[in-house]
Amino acid sequence: MAEEPTPPKAEFLDQNEIDKLLAQTSDGAPEKAIFIRADGGRTAVGAEAPKVEHYDFRHPAFLSELELRRVRVLHEDFIRYLSARLSLFLRMEFGIKMAQLTTTTYAKFTDALPNPTHICLFKSEPLLGVGILDINPRLALTIADRLLGGRGHSVKAERYLTEIEVGLVEDVILIILEEWCNQWKVEQDLHPLILGHENNGRFLQTSPKDAIVLAMTLEVNFGDCAEQIQIGVPYYTIEPMVKKMQARRQKESAYAAVEKHRAAWSTAYGHIAVPVSAEWTGFEIPLREIASLRVGDVLEMPASVLQQTRLLLNGAPKFSGVVGLDGETVAVQITRKFSSP
Repeated sequence: MAEEPTPPKAEFLDQNEIDKLLAQTSDGAPEKAIFIRADGGRTAVGAEAPKVEHYDFRHPAFLSELELRRVRVLHEDFIRYLSARLSLFLRMEFGIKMAQLTTTTYAKFTDALPNPTHICLFKSEPLLGVGILDINPRLALTIADRLLGGRGHSVKAERYLTEIEVGLVEDVILIILEEWCNQWKVEQDLHPLILGHENNGRFLQTSPKDAIVLAMTLEVNFGDCAEQIQIGVPYYTIEPMVKKMQARRQKESAYAAVEKHRAAWSTAYGHIAVPVSAEWTGFEIPLREIASLRVGDVLEMPASVLQQTRLLLNGAPKFSGVVGLDGETVAVQITRKFSSP
C-alpha cells in the first residue's frame, strides 16, 4: 500500500504559534539600544550615553539658542527705540510688542503673508540679500490718515494702498528700517534702501524658496487699531554680523575671566621697597686680561647693548629697555615685558 504524501508546511503562522513566539520574546532579557557614533563606534545606550535630540530637517534652525537669545535682546532694544521715535513722529502713542521671533523658510514666510497686504522690499547696504517688511493695510491706512491730519482712528477698509498713501507710509517704513540698522552699528554700519513695494507675497522671488529667513512679528497698537508688522531678513544677510557679534562676546567673556582671576591690589603693598637694578650682557675676555686690569683702563662695548638693557626687580629680570639720559639723570625706557615662567 502506497504511503500518503506528507502535506506541505503552511506558509503562514497560526494564532497559537504567534502567541508562543510573543511569549518567548517577552521572557527574554530586553535588548539594549545601540548608539552609533560619528567615527563608526557603537555604544550601548545607558547612563553615560550622550543626549540625543530630535532635529526637524523640514524646519532647520541655523541660529543656536544662545545666538537667538542675543538676537532677541537686540530686537527688544530695537522695539523700544522704534516705539519712542514713531510716537514722536506721529504725535500719538505708538505701542509695539514682539509677538514672535523665529527662523523659517522663505517659502513658508511668503505664503503666510495675508492678502491684501502692503509689502516693502528693502536692502541694508552693504549687506547682500533683500529683506521684506509687511504691514497690515488697515494699520498703513490709519498711519496715512494720521499723517494727513486725522485723529488716528482705525480705517475699516480692506483694500490696497494708493500711490499717495504708499508715499506717506514710506516715511514711517524708512524710520523702521533706520532703527533696525542702528541696532547693528556695533558690528557694522548699515544704511537702509527701499527697493520697491508689492501687495501680494505669493509672487515674490527675492530669495530661494528653501532659504532660511529670520522672521519677526510685531503687534502694534495705534489708537484703536491693533494690527501686525512682519519683518523677514534672509539668514545669509545677517550671518556676517551674527558671527562678529559672537566673536565680540567671546572676546569680552575671555577678558572678563582674566579680570576676575587677576589679583586685587592691596594698599598695604604701597610702601614696600623693592630693589631695582639695570644690567646688560657685555662680552667675554680671558681671565689673564682681567687680572691685568688697572684703574683708568677703558673697556670698549658695542653700542647695541644699550638697546638690550635688562631691568631687574629684586634680582629677577622683569623688563627689557633702552638706556638713555633724561636731563642729567641716567634713565631706562621700558620696551618689553618678560613673560612669567
